Amino acid sequence: PGSGVETSKFVPVEHAKEDEKFRFLLIARMLWDKGVGEYVDAAKIIKSKYPHVEFQLLGFLDVINKSAISKEQMQKWVDEGLVNYLGVSDNVKEEIAKADCIVLPSFYREGTPRTLLESASMSKPIVTTNVPGCKEVVNDGVNGYLCEVRNTMDLADKMEMMLNLSEEERKVMGEVGRVKMINEFDEKIVIGKY
Repeated sequence: PGSGVETSKFVPVEHAKEDEKFRFLLIARMLWDKGVGEYVDAAKIIKSKYPHVEFQLLGFLDVINKSAISKEQMQKWVDEGLVNYLGVSDNVKEEIAKADCIVLPSFYREGTPRTLLESASMSKPIVTTNVPGCKEVVNDGVNGYLCEVRNTMDLADKMEMMLNLSEEERKVMGEVGRVKMINEFDEKIVIGKY
């Protein structure tokens, strides 16, 4: 792999839940190419059936990029109650720890997304697109689910599948993901190969 993760730093954290909400989290620069629009549309679908589910976004907003999401658009989504925009963070680990599932429906030409590696290393199940870079992190149905690119319905279906797993099943998915990171993506392996 071209990218590695510091598995000794990104470790599973037992997080005491303050409420019964299920939290999906997307961490990325706020670009349409990262699948943020599909994520918000999937949130609309899921919230109609599961009002207790929370959809969070973390990352730079209004970056200088033709694919950037504007502050106005983000505020509109927040005002509609579809997502919670968390802004940016110097402590991404803390936000990952609070999430139940990490989502990245990207169709951007990714390398291997660091946020997915870090999340898997922290034993979080993942929903991401079946594209190069993203699909290397997830074994479909094992440590997460792969969805079709730019397909809101398929993304919503995979997120609903994740929601309907028992807590124990999600925990096992997360643990398998951590083992995959240690065996395939630990930065020591990547550095060694370089």
